[in-house]
Amino acid sequence: MTEPLLFLAEPADDGVRIDLYLSALMENLSRSYLQKILKNGGVLVNDKPVKASYRVSAEDRISLSVPETTEPEIKPENIPLDILYEDSDLLVVNKPQGMVVHPSAGHYSGTLVNALLYHCKDSLSGINGVLRPGIVHRIDKDTSGSLVVCKNDRTHRNLADQIAAHTCTRRYRAILHGSIKEEKLDIVANIGRDPHDRKRMTVVPEDKGKPAVTHIRTLKCSSQFTYAQCILETGRTHQIRVHASYAGHPVLGDPVYGPRKCPFPKLQGQTLHAMVLGFIHPSTGKYMEFTAPLPDYFEKLLKTIQMF
Repeated sequence: MTEPLLFLAEPADDGVRIDLYLSALMENLSRSYLQKILKNGGVLVNDKPVKASYRVSAEDRISLSVPETTEPEIKPENIPLDILYEDSDLLVVNKPQGMVVHPSAGHYSGTLVNALLYHCKDSLSGINGVLRPGIVHRIDKDTSGSLVVCKNDRTHRNLADQIAAHTCTRRYRAILHGSIKEEKLDIVANIGRDPHDRKRMTVVPEDKGKPAVTHIRTLKCSSQFTYAQCILETGRTHQIRVHASYAGHPVLGDPVYGPRKCPFPKLQGQTLHAMVLGFIHPSTGKYMEFTAPLPDYFEKLLKTIQMF
C-alpha cells in the first residue's frame, strides 16, 4: 500500500457523495475502482472508514489509501513535435488540438509525453513521476498552443514556483459566442468544482473555491461572435472556459461550458489557443517569450465568420 493521500473538504463539497468527491479529484481512477477501495476500508474520514454512500461535510479530513499497482510502461513514440524553442534545460512546444498532454486511463499512447520521451530520451524532469515526465503545467486536450517542458528537476522546481506565483505570461486567443463591444472585460470570480457535476468547474461564492482573474480583450466582433485575447492572471482548471461562460460568452465549440448545439458541427472542441507564453529562464535569469501561431483550422474559421 502506498502512502495515503490526504484531502480537506471545502464548503463547496458539502453533501457530495464520497465516491463522487474522490473520482473528481482522482481522474486516473474510475468511480467503480474507488468504490472497491471504499468497500475494503481504504478511505477514512476523520480517521474512521466510510462507505461509498457517505456524504462529505466541509472540513472533513479524508484519507485515501490506493493499493500499489505497477505503473504502465509509457513508450517513446516517433510523433512529430512543433518545437518553438529548445536548450539543455527546457523546450517550448506548440501542442496541436486533440493531443492529450500526459498518459492516463484510456490514453497511454499518442500523447505529448510519448513524443517527448522519443525526442528527449532520458532528459526529462522526474518530479511528476513516470506518467508526467517533464510536465510542469498542462493545457486541455482540445486547446492548442504553447507549453513549456522541463529537462531536469532544477528547472522544473523553478518554473513550478513561477507558475504558482502567477508571474508567467499567458495570453490566449479565443472565439467567443456573442458580441463583446467593450474593449476590456475583466472577470474576477472564484472557481471551484460544480457540486452537481464533479468533473466540471464553476464560479462559486468568494468564501469558496480559489480566486481567479481573467482579462478579456476584444480584437474584433460581429453580431454573433467575438475574436478575443484572454490573459490569465491566475491559472485555475478550465479558467478561461468557465469565466467566459459565466460572462455569457462561452468559447465557441466548447462541449462542456458552451451551448449544446454548436453552429459549426465539424469543430473538434473549443476554439482556444495558448498563443503567448513568457517566463524567466531558470538558468540565465532572462525573461523569454514565445508565440505559437494560430492553427490552420482556427484561421479558416476566423475567415468563415469574417474576423480575419
